[in-house]
Amino acid sequence: MKVEARIFFIVAIFAVLMAGVYWVWAVVDTDFGGKPEPVGIVALILTGGLAFLAGSYMQFVARRIEPRPEDREDAEISDGAGELGFFSPGSYWPVSMAATAALAALALAFFHIWLLVIALVALLITIGGLVFEYHTGPSHQD
Repeated sequence: MKVEARIFFIVAIFAVLMAGVYWVWAVVDTDFGGKPEPVGIVALILTGGLAFLAGSYMQFVARRIEPRPEDREDAEISDGAGELGFFSPGSYWPVSMAATAALAALALAFFHIWLLVIALVALLITIGGLVFEYHTGPSHQD
């Protein structure tokens, strides 16, 4: 996780530096009359803050777990071999989630509250279906 933390810290530093550059360009630009344009500056600063938050969390976690092969200089390719987890071979739940999210966006676009309520309920059902897709319940042995 140290590698990911470094990447997020680099993105945070870049975003804050670009906010400074953006501020200077906005002051020099004659369209704004010498006043900095605040929306882009705030967006870049908040982007840097969010990247810093994610990077500091990953650094926090990296100190508490044993180093992964990606974090060690002496690691071999074979150190990362093995089972990485279970990945679903095929599922229709993401398609239904996308459809219900699109329905919710459509309801918001036309401001139909009744359709938004239906879409949100359907979205919660599809999220539950995705989460519990492979849940078989407690095994009952006689």
